[in-house]
Amino acid sequence: VQLQASGGGLVQAGGSLRLACATSRKILTIDYMRWYRQNRGKERELVATMGSGGGVIYSASVRGRFTVSRDVADNTMYLQMDNLKPEDTAVYYCEAEIAGWGQYWGQGTQVTVSS
Repeated sequence: VQLQASGGGLVQAGGSLRLACATSRKILTIDYMRWYRQNRGKERELVATMGSGGGVIYSASVRGRFTVSRDVADNTMYLQMDNLKPEDTAVYYCEAEIAGWGQYWGQGTQVTVSS
């Protein structure tokens, strides 16, 4: 399974960005897809998890500001990030978990939020 993350960039605090994670596998056959982020010198943080049924769980730090969605036809998961804060600055990664197969990672995409 290959994952391709895109959409990062530089934005001012309060602004928005939308990240995309395109998969090489039909997205409905992936048990879980997740967004993680990691800032330099910090541990990787789980941002959100989407199950194959479409339900999403968000971390407390992003709940109410970030929204995960997916396009089944394009096999792509999105992370809409609104009201961005400087502390959201990080490299964002998408990950796919398939039961019995394992975890697959995309390359990261840098998000930088200026104050």
